[in-house]
Amino acid sequence: MDILAIKQRFGIIGNSPLLDRAIDVTRQVAPTDITVLISGESGTGKEFFQKIIHQLSARKHGPYIAVNCGAIPEGTIDSELFGHEKGSFTGAHEARKGYFEVVNGGTIFLDEVAELPLATQVRLLRVLESGEFIRVGSSKELKTNVRVVAATNINIPDAIANGKFRQDLYYRLNTVPIYVPPLRDRKEDIHLLFRKFASDAAEKYRMPPIVLNEEAVHLLTHYRWPGNIRQLKNITEQISIIERNREINEETLKKYLPDSHISELPILYKGEESTKISERELLYKVLFDMKRDMNDLKQLVMNLLESESLEGTVGESKHLLKRLYHDFPEEKGGDIPIIVQHSNSKFDETVEEPEEVNESLSLQKQEVEFIRRALKKFDGKRKEAARELGISERTLYRKIKEYDIEE
Repeated sequence: MDILAIKQRFGIIGNSPLLDRAIDVTRQVAPTDITVLISGESGTGKEFFQKIIHQLSARKHGPYIAVNCGAIPEGTIDSELFGHEKGSFTGAHEARKGYFEVVNGGTIFLDEVAELPLATQVRLLRVLESGEFIRVGSSKELKTNVRVVAATNINIPDAIANGKFRQDLYYRLNTVPIYVPPLRDRKEDIHLLFRKFASDAAEKYRMPPIVLNEEAVHLLTHYRWPGNIRQLKNITEQISIIERNREINEETLKKYLPDSHISELPILYKGEESTKISERELLYKVLFDMKRDMNDLKQLVMNLLESESLEGTVGESKHLLKRLYHDFPEEKGGDIPIIVQHSNSKFDETVEEPEEVNESLSLQKQEVEFIRRALKKFDGKRKEAARELGISERTLYRKIKEYDIEE
């Protein structure tokens, strides 16, 4: 069965390459008995993929059950999955078969598998490896032949790092991974899904379907959809029922999209992830500032080389060096040919004739010259010289020692 036929059979809507890739992997793994882990955010439609696997497998005529691991209390999850003996705990008035025993020869779908307690994960690992399990309150080993398809919306590697999921179970479940993409990565499918949900709502409630104008379509496709397809469907039904005007514009749509004004901005997550993102953004800012300062330096050099009137050159150079001192006190540049104009220099107002320096001077040598002139101007007073240079007194002292400048 090809991808298009699978979409039509199971009611899957979309033409995204990421969606087609997930369906293709599902189609290829379905005829086997390999354990499959379906991952993806909540509301992306992971349940469709486990149905495809079961219906296209050799076990399609066998029993099938879907278990939401997150909805079963921790105290009873072992009993639900593996069964229990009479009197094994309070309220166990008779023996009961668990899901793995009931579904022998079929398929069991473990939704939200990452919510399983660690003790239950050990039991599940044993079933996956040997097909053996023990009822709660029993010592007798039982065998089962069950294919396991699991799904989760949690990042399991993170759960492993936090000690909430067993690494060996993850590798056993993740024999063939299937990733269901979020709606924001399927922009070409968003409007298509909206029209389908609008048509369904119109038929269900016996009213004309709603349509979006061009601006509303743009907003719809650029919204992040944190609730994915489930959220899109709910919002479409809300608009269909509440709005009397069947043509929806951007302003009307915004009322139904939470935080729509920040729809295209990156999301900051709580906890450690938020800190990491902030540090990354800070690093970007520093790098951009460095690039800007280097561009300023290049521009200054070009002005020095091309300008016929060199008045104010020293002042401009000093201003740039102040920024370099402030942002990058340890930065040293390569050799840069410059021309120094003394006639308007604040450091030496008695020199009136311009002097061309043909030798190549590095930023380090230029720093030394400015420091010497500043010290000379203020008769060796470091505090005043540092203020004039736009650096701290401590940095000035370090530069004097580093360059061995005589005061």
